[in-house]
Amino acid sequence: MNAKNRKPPRFARRAWTLRLLGLSCLAGLVLVVSSALAAQPPVGLGTAGSFAVLAGQTVTNTGPSTINGNLGVSPGAAVTGFPPGTVNGTIHEADAAAGQAQLDLTTAYNDAAGRTPFVSVPADLTGLTLTPGVYKNASAMGLTGAMTLDAQGNPNAVFIFQAGSTLITGSGSTVNLINGAQPCNVFWQVGSSATLGTTSNFVGNILALSSISLNNGVTLSGSALARNGSVTLIDDTVTAAQCATAGTTTGADGGAGGTTTTNGVGTGAGTANLVTRPGSIIKGGSGRCASKAFKVSVSGLLISRVIFSFEGNVVATRNKAPFTAAVDPGTGTHKLTAYVTFSDTTPAKTLSIPVKSCAAAKRSVTPVGTPGFTG
Repeated sequence: MNAKNRKPPRFARRAWTLRLLGLSCLAGLVLVVSSALAAQPPVGLGTAGSFAVLAGQTVTNTGPSTINGNLGVSPGAAVTGFPPGTVNGTIHEADAAAGQAQLDLTTAYNDAAGRTPFVSVPADLTGLTLTPGVYKNASAMGLTGAMTLDAQGNPNAVFIFQAGSTLITGSGSTVNLINGAQPCNVFWQVGSSATLGTTSNFVGNILALSSISLNNGVTLSGSALARNGSVTLIDDTVTAAQCATAGTTTGADGGAGGTTTTNGVGTGAGTANLVTRPGSIIKGGSGRCASKAFKVSVSGLLISRVIFSFEGNVVATRNKAPFTAAVDPGTGTHKLTAYVTFSDTTPAKTLSIPVKSCAAAKRSVTPVGTPGFTG
């Protein structure tokens, strides 16, 4: 018989079969690891979770920033720029609460840094759509455009990012949340300092070893938590993220969240907050007023559509984030309304804020339709 046509001995066939079985088992192991990426528990922030801004040395603000949540510093004691900044919470300057929050932040930072298994990602996250898991870059991590976090229908899905050194976002960069993803379950562990570029729309809790800088007009749905350094703000909006749970939820600026049935199970987890964008409202007269066209923004969970209306005239309709609109204040005092619908079973919400113009303002709003709701 020709040697090349000869069948291999029985023991050789047996060895080859075992090899195939081994490869199959290895493939199964890979699937198990992949599934484990989606099973991360949230990083426990402890008392630091109530802080929208927490620094180790100083908190410095310029302009009318809005902080929805507590603001603290420890062991440093310097907080400047409030006012004109507004804190819808409590300011803790080197007190026991701030000290405990820093201890809890250290625990949370170490927890986030040690999570495995992880997936390696490029330095620029732009264009990526990521499912729940741990993502790491051993050096710098950044965002120059838009990225998407997909919870795949699980509101408890956790996303953890491990940046070996810096986290830097470009101007106008955006983190989009879809399919139930919540800002409270997004964590950015940063090995040195974080910088968010002008008008960035960022999501999640930033846990930085050193400092955090928010440039002009940043919207952060989450917390800026710096262990050893400072936090710097310029006309920004920071809202501490609280996870939606069964029962009624309330937005940080009064926007109503989900409702509750008689058996205590929430019928919706959507939330919405209506705020003026940082830097667009100035201090004047007896309170805040606008002397020129300014921007408003709706942020929250599971928002599918926002209709902005000014004095009964629709000025903008937005079907995807960022949900923003420009409004000319006109003269006198008016009401700006946002009609918000959600992608889950949360009932539609109507949010409104008064708009007061400065003396020199002129109105130039051109109606583009009529609202489909009662303000």
